[in-house]
Amino acid sequence: MKSGFLLELKNISKSFSGVQALKDVSMWIGYNEIVGLVGDNGAGKSTLIKIISGVYPPDKGEIYWKGNKIDKLTVNKARELGIETVYQERALLPQQTVWRNIFVGRELTGKFSTLKIREMKKIADSILKEFLGLRGIGISSDSIVANLSGGEKQGIAIARALYFKADLIILDEPTVGLSIAETQKVLKFVRNIKEQGKSCIFVTHNIDHVFPVADRFIILDRGRKVLDFPKEDLTRDDLMNIMLKVARGEKVEKIKTSYQ
Repeated sequence: MKSGFLLELKNISKSFSGVQALKDVSMWIGYNEIVGLVGDNGAGKSTLIKIISGVYPPDKGEIYWKGNKIDKLTVNKARELGIETVYQERALLPQQTVWRNIFVGRELTGKFSTLKIREMKKIADSILKEFLGLRGIGISSDSIVANLSGGEKQGIAIARALYFKADLIILDEPTVGLSIAETQKVLKFVRNIKEQGKSCIFVTHNIDHVFPVADRFIILDRGRKVLDFPKEDLTRDDLMNIMLKVARGEKVEKIKTSYQ
């Protein structure tokens, strides 16, 4: 039986050398939900996702996964729970093939630890066709990742997370430096996450990119959560105006807060 939330954070705080990166941040991620985590540079977005990913321990606060309190979250433990993070650099090996990138660190092996190369290639080709929709002759499991477009690289990183049964995929600025066409590819891949019944935290400062795909928005400002609301309560222009006010340090009237 599912608990109320997939992930819940309560009063998370984190400092580095006396500088407060996060202050009493409470938030939740639901099942089968895409949440836009937005804020300017220095808002605390990167610190927050690294705490969720197990990279940093919080100084204070509690983390719950599917209703169970998690103590001493590590990167390996987060992955075991079903939390996968695709960082801005995408964590791909550019000079390696697609199939090697999908299975890096989690290779399929047989007797005497021999690699099941044929099986891994077959799975990789299936991922390319079914998840990424790449059915042309220009890309296959043997393609070198460095030769792929930015959107295709991001798609492979997302598909890898889904293949290994991630329930929550965190995307760190997934559209940075991409063209309009490549950005649209990535947004299609993000929609596929929800179609697979999974959840996503889409971290960005670009409202235009996250607005079409998010169900809900959480805004951070200088380490604090300032707003949390569903998309149906505002337009894209509303969100842009809120972000501008936050950037100027102006008080923002709460809309319909999803979490107190």
